[in-house]
Amino acid sequence: MLDLSVLGAIGAALGAGLAVIGAGFGIGKIGQSAMEAIGRQPEASDKIRTNMIIIAALVEGVALFAVVVCFLAL
Repeated sequence: MLDLSVLGAIGAALGAGLAVIGAGFGIGKIGQSAMEAIGRQPEASDKIRTNMIIIAALVEGVALFAVVVCFLAL
């Protein structure tokens, strides 16, 4: 029979993994959309790049927060 601490560790690991996978997909989608937008309007590339970096940093911050919460759940 599994101990509750083992189940907690498995849950924390799965939660951290899902958070990182979600962040990877999110940042990939941000990059894809930004490159498509720059391709359509090259003159706006500076504004698009700046917004892309800000949004990517926010996504990474949320992912880091989720991973920390998962490890604190242990």
